[in-house]
Amino acid sequence: MKQVKYIVMLALAVGLAGCQTKVEYGNATAVETVNENFGSTDLQEIAAKMVDSMLTFPPVVALTAHDRPIIFVDKIKNKTSEHIDTESITDSISNKLLRSGKFRFIDMTKVDAVRKQLDYQNNSGMVDPSTAIHFGRQIGAEYMLYGNLSSIVKSNGDVKDVYYKMTMRLMDLNTGLIEWSDEKEIRKTKEKSFFGL
Repeated sequence: MKQVKYIVMLALAVGLAGCQTKVEYGNATAVETVNENFGSTDLQEIAAKMVDSMLTFPPVVALTAHDRPIIFVDKIKNKTSEHIDTESITDSISNKLLRSGKFRFIDMTKVDAVRKQLDYQNNSGMVDPSTAIHFGRQIGAEYMLYGNLSSIVKSNGDVKDVYYKMTMRLMDLNTGLIEWSDEKEIRKTKEKSFFGL
């Protein structure tokens, strides 16, 4: 009986040792190919392509030659069948454009928070009126940057093909004219192995 207990305990110890989890840091810019779904590499490629295209487009170069136009970035619309955090794409593109030194931004995602703060400063009676920020002094955006992420998925059982297309546009809010537009395409293919894995 003692021998059976010893074998069971040894089997449990070996089993638990085999279940250890190992966590390591990786390179955030390394190509990620865990599966065919939208991933970090796709996000990085899209952001880099869109920013490079916009900053080198001759009319945008002329727009930013002597001025830093004010832009607001609308949330990118996810038209794929996947749950994709398009806010991360928007953030990456906004950050790259801001760091270029060519544009200034208005963060439309924080308008309600700003409105509450200004209301507090001006109407609560708790803030010295000489230090309160007054309503109506913010600068309006001149341009809107917006886009769509769409996908086409096809499968025949052994092969799955996923095509992504990101389209972005820069609109002049004064005239309604599109000053820049571009798209980035990504195709991923997944083939089942001989063993169906």
